[in-house]
Amino acid sequence: MEKIRKRKARIPHSQKSLSSSPEAKDVFPSVKENIDYIREQLVHSDDILERDIYFDDRHGKLIFIETLTDKYLIIESILKPLEQAKVGAVEHAITSSDFEIGKSLDKAVNWIISGKCLLFLEGIPEVYVCEASLSIKRGVKEPDNEGIVRGAHDGFIEHLITNIHIIRNRLENPNLVVRYFTLGRKSDTKIALVYMKGLAKEELVEEISRRLNLIPTDFILAPGFIGEYIEDDSYSPFPQLLYTERPDRTIAYLMEGRFAIFSEANPTAIIAPVTLFSFYQSPDDYHSRWMFGSLIRSIRFASFLIAFILPGLYISIVTFHPEVLPIELIYSVKSSIERVPYPSLIEAFFMELTLELIREAGIRLPTRVSQTIGIVGGLVIGDSVVQTGLVSLPMIIVVALTAISAFVVPSHEMSSTVRLLRFPLMIAASMFGFIGMTTGLFLIFTHLAKLETFGNPYFSPVMPFKLKGFKDTFIRFPLWHLNKSTKDSTPDQRNSEKAILGEGRK
Repeated sequence: MEKIRKRKARIPHSQKSLSSSPEAKDVFPSVKENIDYIREQLVHSDDILERDIYFDDRHGKLIFIETLTDKYLIIESILKPLEQAKVGAVEHAITSSDFEIGKSLDKAVNWIISGKCLLFLEGIPEVYVCEASLSIKRGVKEPDNEGIVRGAHDGFIEHLITNIHIIRNRLENPNLVVRYFTLGRKSDTKIALVYMKGLAKEELVEEISRRLNLIPTDFILAPGFIGEYIEDDSYSPFPQLLYTERPDRTIAYLMEGRFAIFSEANPTAIIAPVTLFSFYQSPDDYHSRWMFGSLIRSIRFASFLIAFILPGLYISIVTFHPEVLPIELIYSVKSSIERVPYPSLIEAFFMELTLELIREAGIRLPTRVSQTIGIVGGLVIGDSVVQTGLVSLPMIIVVALTAISAFVVPSHEMSSTVRLLRFPLMIAASMFGFIGMTTGLFLIFTHLAKLETFGNPYFSPVMPFKLKGFKDTFIRFPLWHLNKSTKDSTPDQRNSEKAILGEGRK
């Protein structure tokens, strides 16, 4: 089995020499000292509340942060049971779903800022930790940026437990494994690694666990933070991790032996390892008949080539190689570009940057206004620049086709890569024509052939060539042809999980 190349952790030099953390402070027997210490650590914030407790002839205090806790849970699972029991062991009286006894005040601070409720009793050097977190979350609905025509219309939300519940509810399999990690020395962000035991390579799971444990950052804001630390080549323009908010897409990749990473307070799942062709697959491909699904997927791959080749190709033709055009078309194009006072490269850069400005404005503005921006940009600006001779009409057509082709990509990350790559190709085309375009494409495809993600070839099944892998790459074969998986993430022992789609057909 191919070994997964271990990569050094990206630890800044300033963090390598940090001394180890000081020894943890133990809980005091005095309730007042414990409360004062916690309040001091939380800089005496006004949303810290206390409640006097009398249990087993001891005075105690209940302390919690009101903006993070559910007061109903505190009353029903802590206060009422303690008042009814009056004496005995605290752990037997409290009915909280998650109860723990600790002896470290430093850990107690982490517990209280995670939404838990702390109980101290006079004379007992222990802290009783009770679950009372307030859960505020939005409803499960389809992601706006990954809509489909047929299939499930739900998506992940900003709640880790709910997202894991959605996966387990759909994939009722005892081999589904969930591993929790805590990242960020100051944020303590909860991360979940999900994979199928027996399908995912064990060395792959060990490697991703190692990379997650070595992340040295203080704060994790989004999955993109994690992605930059764990991906193999951060200097590559191509995304090596797939981001999705769709449960059905995530489950499909889990059943192919890949893993998913979820983060608290974020609806996005990270999928790896992936190939270039994973970014052009959509759940719609499998909800349609295989012939139509193959056609749509082929159109997506054609859009990939159009999006970053067409502008450079146009510049090459009008600058160096007009002879490749038909005679009738040459006169039409020449009459249009003669009015433009600068080279085609400047013309293309002007239109591409204008398009990017319109796109960003449409994203940042409210929905009602963004539609107006699209109309103004597409009609008013486009017509005006042609009439004034700033841009030729063929360039408007080229830029419009380029923009539409980039929007066809189902992945935002790959769409951004396509938009980025066309600029160096435009420069190469303006300097050397077809030779510059050919050289640029050769360098891009050479990079793709060399790129790996967690030990798996990024350009598979093209490089290395695997004929059987083409069953679900550029086109989609009928599902009964896909019973025997040929995915690049195939582990040592694998039962054909896709056989559930139909075992009877040969």
